[in-house]
Amino acid sequence: MVVRREILRGEVWFACPTICVEDSPDLLALYLPSGAEFGFPEEGSFPCGRHPWHVAGQRAWTGHGKLMLQRPGEAHSVDVFWSGPQRDFAGWYFNLQDPLRRTPIGVDTLDHELDLWWAADADRYVFKDVEIFAQRLVEGRYPGMGEAIRAEGDRIAALLDAGQRWWDESWASWRPDPTWQTPSLPAGWSSVPC
Repeated sequence: MVVRREILRGEVWFACPTICVEDSPDLLALYLPSGAEFGFPEEGSFPCGRHPWHVAGQRAWTGHGKLMLQRPGEAHSVDVFWSGPQRDFAGWYFNLQDPLRRTPIGVDTLDHELDLWWAADADRYVFKDVEIFAQRLVEGRYPGMGEAIRAEGDRIAALLDAGQRWWDESWASWRPDPTWQTPSLPAGWSSVPC
C-alpha cells in the first residue's frame, strides 16, 4: 500500500491509498481501486480552500479504478482508465502534477488541474480543464508555476503530435489481481512530514 498525498502550500490537502503495481528505477505504477476512501485532513490553514472533492462530498474512488504510471522527475503521470461492464480500455489521461517526492508512507505531489485526455476511440487528444486551470491561477493556487505547468502540457502535446509514446501501451489491457483488498489510509497519514 502506498499513500499518494497532495501537498498544497506546504500542507497535506488530500490523500488516497493505492496499491503499488511496479516500483522500478524507471517507473512507479500505482493502482487506485474502486472504493478506496479519500482522506481530507481535519487540521490546516487551507489558504486555497478545502479540496474540491471534499467540498463536493466525494469520499471514495468509483468505477473500475485507475492505474497511474509515473516516471521519476516528470511533472505528469499517464493514467489508464477503463469503462463499461467488460472493463474496456477507455483512454489515456495525462495528469499534470508536481514530480513525485517519496515519503515514509508513499509519495507526495500536487495535481495541476490542467490535463490532456486521449479517448480510446479518438484520433487525437484534447486539453481538459483549461478554464478551471485559468481560474485556479487567478485564485493563487499555483503561484509562479502557471507558465511551467502550461509548458509541460505543451511538451506532452508535442510528443503526442510527433507520435512518441514514452509509456508501454500494453498497460491498456492490465487487470488488477482479483484477490487484492481495497487498501485504507494508515493512522497518522496526515501528520507525516511533507
